[in-house]
Amino acid sequence: MNDPSLVEQLEQILEGHLDSSDGSHDLHHARRVLENASEMVKRAGAGNLRFLTAAAYLHDLVNVPKDSHERDQASRLSAEAARPILSELGFEADEIEAVHHMIIAHSFSAGVEPLTLEAQILQDADRLEALGALGIARTFYTAGKMSSQLFDGDDPFGNERELDDRRFAVDHFKVKLLGLAETMKTEAGREVAGERKEFMERFLEELAGEIGA
Repeated sequence: MNDPSLVEQLEQILEGHLDSSDGSHDLHHARRVLENASEMVKRAGAGNLRFLTAAAYLHDLVNVPKDSHERDQASRLSAEAARPILSELGFEADEIEAVHHMIIAHSFSAGVEPLTLEAQILQDADRLEALGALGIARTFYTAGKMSSQLFDGDDPFGNERELDDRRFAVDHFKVKLLGLAETMKTEAGREVAGERKEFMERFLEELAGEIGA
């Protein structure tokens, strides 16, 4: 069971760091990641929920824009920023290192292998946010913030051109999203990710039909 006092403290801390201009990494995102992680712990019958609670709320502590050349450093910056917070919350040195690794390894762009069960769970829990109906919504929300186009009108799905997901939102499905299910580390993550991937594929089929592609 989650520690209500720890959750309350972490929510207050996160609200003080949130970038109000980024609706895809708000307080509700952190809550959903924790909910995903809690379900994985329940199904696996293993995992330190205290560590996962802290990591869920602090994993995006430093927000680096998606189109920034420093995007791959976001998780490292967040992990470092989390150290003093975890210390103030009463985490011991070895516990801080455990959560630090979890935060670094959760990121797709960082390319760091999660070495603990908790790190694997956090990575899966966060990646589920990029799949399914929510993943579709976040994709187009982020594309709008980056001033990207919806798709290439001449070749919407990049069949005969190089994919460019900074320019075209729909390219992001092939560049990253449709491959996320294969990266899941936990059984629960793989199951849910597979279902959400199928939904995204149906969406793309519907889109193709509507635009005659």
